[in-house]
Amino acid sequence: MVTVSALQFACTDDVSSNVETAESWCLNFKHYSEICSIPYSITQNTFECRLVRAAHQKGANIILIQELFEGYYFCQAQMEDFFQQAKPRKEHPTIVRMQNLAKELGVVIPVSFFEEANNAHYNSIVVIDADGTDLGLYRKSHIPDGPGYQEKFYFNPGDTGFKVFQTKYAKIGVGICWDQWFPEAARAMVLQGAEILFYPTAIGSEPQDEGLDSRDHWKRVMQGHAGANVVPLVASNRIGKEIIQTEHGKSEINAFYGNSFIAGPTGELIAEADDKEEAVLFAH
Repeated sequence: MVTVSALQFACTDDVSSNVETAESWCLNFKHYSEICSIPYSITQNTFECRLVRAAHQKGANIILIQELFEGYYFCQAQMEDFFQQAKPRKEHPTIVRMQNLAKELGVVIPVSFFEEANNAHYNSIVVIDADGTDLGLYRKSHIPDGPGYQEKFYFNPGDTGFKVFQTKYAKIGVGICWDQWFPEAARAMVLQGAEILFYPTAIGSEPQDEGLDSRDHWKRVMQGHAGANVVPLVASNRIGKEIIQTEHGKSEINAFYGNSFIAGPTGELIAEADDKEEAVLFAH
């Protein structure tokens, strides 16, 4: 029996606070008691609860954090300055921190980051095993390019190919956001033996058309991957408004639409979040 978890939260433009949020969650004590099995009898004041630790307390073995969670989704605008956020994989401070956390709790954590590799830049994931081992790297293959999502300015197309990772608890495949629109990605991972698929994501409103909402389409496509390949699937997305200041003025995505979810092997929704609240989802 494997328990998976998807985290959902709003990012800020400060790396340290976002990494802390990925590890911590402020919520009322009653909610904390529900997650961590602590009696609700002391206080109703806010209480700090570790997001990853909360998932672990609930029995989660594999915990998914959203795409590029270290900061705002900077790809909504083209700014040379944002390349300064990229860091090499080796000794990356967030990866190291998550390695220590994974080892302490005995959980698997795919970690999304903006990778600098010599003169190239990638939207990448490392999969951290339950003993803190870095099991390997996947670089996002499909790179979108459109209003609000101008990733081709920042990221080279991934050169790793689709990969699976043998973790302590399951053999998993991890795609990144735009990869989820392509059925070949899911199929390639399952043909390599993936038992569960994971998709960290950053997707929301379309700046060029406020009436365009791809949320339900986004969910149905991934539910289809689960059903077509007969494997569970976990998707983690961010929430909130994010404004990027550019030399041409402000660029804004007014609502990342959350709706993180876990689908079963026939595509059925087992757990899902809404479009506004932080969430820790679970499924066995």
